[in-house]
Amino acid sequence: MIVYILIFILAVFLYIRSNEDNEQSKLVLGIYLAGLALFVGCSDMLGGYDRYIYGEVFDQLALMTQAGGDVTLSAGYRLFATEWGFLGFNQLIGYITLNRYVFIFIVTCVIYTLLFISIKQYCRNYPFAVIVFLGLWFFFTFTYLRQVMAATIGWLAIKYVIDRKPIQFFLIVFIAFTFHNSAIVLAPFYFVPAKKFQPIFVVLALVAALAIGMGNMLSDLVAESDAFIDAARAEQNANYIEEGTFRIEYFIEAILFAGLLIWKYDAFDDENPKEIVLLNMALVFCAILLMFVRSENGGRIAWHYMMGIISSVTHLATSPNHKNDAITGALILMFGILFLRILIAWGVLLSPYKTFFTDGHREGDIIYKIYEYDPKYNEDKFYK
Repeated sequence: MIVYILIFILAVFLYIRSNEDNEQSKLVLGIYLAGLALFVGCSDMLGGYDRYIYGEVFDQLALMTQAGGDVTLSAGYRLFATEWGFLGFNQLIGYITLNRYVFIFIVTCVIYTLLFISIKQYCRNYPFAVIVFLGLWFFFTFTYLRQVMAATIGWLAIKYVIDRKPIQFFLIVFIAFTFHNSAIVLAPFYFVPAKKFQPIFVVLALVAALAIGMGNMLSDLVAESDAFIDAARAEQNANYIEEGTFRIEYFIEAILFAGLLIWKYDAFDDENPKEIVLLNMALVFCAILLMFVRSENGGRIAWHYMMGIISSVTHLATSPNHKNDAITGALILMFGILFLRILIAWGVLLSPYKTFFTDGHREGDIIYKIYEYDPKYNEDKFYK
């Protein structure tokens, strides 16, 4: 667990050491995110059962690819039938390797490369943006590979909302959609005006979103977006999750961020399209959380708008004209608590840390015992 805490402490240290001259160091950002990519990508099936699902899909598809078989008969085409972009990506890597660990490593490197591009493009202070990322999203990059990749692809489209280039925007959103169908929620954002709405309008919109969420009206949409859930996983969820329960985490997160943004609304320049587009994106993120406040996994749909939160909160915390040390310190503490909350809650899914450079598996790893589909990987991680 200590190694994870050191990762967060290093991000805070880099922020404290930053100033107006070096806060935009692309080299430091690149080195830090490359380190995270190596840390996550080299981990041995940490984060939960999703890695095993993606690993098994890749193994089958890669074998058929190199053998010249009909890939449409693989498990991937049953689980991800409408997400052929992801399947095509699997097949492309299948020409290079048959090993699931190499596959996961490549996917992770792509995700963090896309993240680097977005932070560099949309955030004014890279170290603080990394702190926000660590608190909100870091641990999900271990396990939800497909949806995380779709989100980071989708974030490349934000530039074309700002520049008002619809063809490029919808092309990128379509590509993201082919990796995870939930990315379609990003498409309507192009039609959101690049202007600051009156605070009362924002509040009313959030209240309406909460009303939709309390009525659980969008549960069918969530079911469709999670079409990859297999029977075993669905059964496990049924044992531990009561459908339609109120997700207090979604509610608190939405209210905290929306409240902060509305409180500091004047910090966003009406004449700066990038600031306003990302501000509106952050508010949509909050609205989506409220619309899925009674859905177990629906909040993951909001990930496609998370760059708005990362950028806008970073702007509030670091803008020279509006920076308040007390608020900035409180935000760092809050993201630190969020980071620790997931680290502790996930427990054995993350700790102790182990790479795939050593054979065997971690003692007490219950996910390995349930979901490992190929015992040969336990004996030799590079047997193929």
